[in-house]
Amino acid sequence: MRLVADSFAWPFRSRSAATWLIGAVCVLLLPILFIPLLGYAIAATRGAEADPSSGPPPWRMSARLLTDGFWAATAILLSMLPFAIALNPLAAALRGLARGEPTAHVVALLILALPWGLLALLMFPHATSRFAASGAPLDMFDVAASLRGVRTDFMTWNVAAAAIVTAWAIGIACVGLLCVGIVPGVFYAILVSAHAAAALHRPGQSPSAG
Repeated sequence: MRLVADSFAWPFRSRSAATWLIGAVCVLLLPILFIPLLGYAIAATRGAEADPSSGPPPWRMSARLLTDGFWAATAILLSMLPFAIALNPLAAALRGLARGEPTAHVVALLILALPWGLLALLMFPHATSRFAASGAPLDMFDVAASLRGVRTDFMTWNVAAAAIVTAWAIGIACVGLLCVGIVPGVFYAILVSAHAAAALHRPGQSPSAG
């Protein structure tokens, strides 16, 4: 459980309050700053891979930050596409049981969120760690390599996944803090996830290897 404790503590090792301030602004303006935020998540993973004892890296707006964010966003959106396509048909099938709209769509969304969440946990921790290490966009989309990584080192993945799920549960639970806490809560979850994913990259291992 050392990984979980280290991942939970890592966001607080930031050397500058600006790291959290900029991150909170990106979360607050998520529809506009989605790509920079994901680019920073990749940079944070890369920093934790290089030196897990140091805190989150400072924000550096660059072409690489935006490029990394673009590829990460593309991978996430593609993973969500089949579930987005299934949303309306499932809602239509549930309309009678859910007593009409908008309840049917809410129930359908909750049902589809579970398999997408499982897919994301199987794919993205390894994909993020490989992509952060290599910079090769294909590593972000190599589902087979991610599944091999889970199978090869299941225990490390299991602990990393536990840290990620718990951090996001904490981050979302922060919505109760005057409806303001969810902003730093989500950024905290992103940082914990970056540190946990970094543990899946072994020194000396080819980034593209499973």
